[in-house]
Amino acid sequence: MATLVVGARGHVGGAVLTGLLAAGEVVRASSRAPQPGDFPEGVEVVRADLTDPASWPEVLTGMRKVFLYAHPETATEFTAVARDAGVEHVVLLSSSSVLLPDAASNPIAQRHIAVERALDEIGLARTFVRPGYFATNTLRWRSIRTERVLRTAFPDATSSPVHERDIADVAVRALLDDTHRQDAHAVLGAGPVTQREQVAAIAEALGEPVRVDEVDVDTYRAELLAELPVPLVERLLQSRGSVPSLPADLATDAVPEMLGRPALTFAEWARDHATDFR
Repeated sequence: MATLVVGARGHVGGAVLTGLLAAGEVVRASSRAPQPGDFPEGVEVVRADLTDPASWPEVLTGMRKVFLYAHPETATEFTAVARDAGVEHVVLLSSSSVLLPDAASNPIAQRHIAVERALDEIGLARTFVRPGYFATNTLRWRSIRTERVLRTAFPDATSSPVHERDIADVAVRALLDDTHRQDAHAVLGAGPVTQREQVAAIAEALGEPVRVDEVDVDTYRAELLAELPVPLVERLLQSRGSVPSLPADLATDAVPEMLGRPALTFAEWARDHATDFR
């Protein structure tokens, strides 16, 4: 089997690449701007950009399977080129937001729904991997690295951070096991933790104290707007910083059944990423 990993320099794509190589698969790694040393020796590296259709035919030639991330602006065109190139199965990095009750008005959900729909309409075999809130979002907390402090208006806001290794391991299993074709798997993390608890986990991983400073909402909004688009910031403020969970009847995490282990905790993620905060 030859598999194309789109976005192989990213946190999830890189972990998918590692998992496929460990399984002995033939892998082609793509990046918009590959650099020497980005990938393990012996991996075929190609330039591919989901915004540049001219880059697609060459990288898809000879590929039976593709790990893809969502880019709705060109999803219809890309899936058609993939089908015509002989791709048999696409594993899409989607989002559990597509299952939320407000998905129709949720801009993140709509982006992923568009790509899921494009794959279904073109008739390609596909598997949707739908993670919840990425633990890597906390890498935006640069003040922990520079000042050993997190400023937030909602220190007790909760989320269920998902380790990128859980997402990647589910994607790899779907790529290796054809019984997961046409499935959709939610990857939901080990359970809710507060921002305060996340800071404590990062501090423990660093072996250094990190404090939490509570700020007013306007100050917090200004800091968020430096990192995130306005609609997402307003949604976070409306929920007082908490990330909504899926309805109970949809909140089944695929990790235990597919991987035979519990979801990785935020504390494990913090240990794996301690150097990012140094």
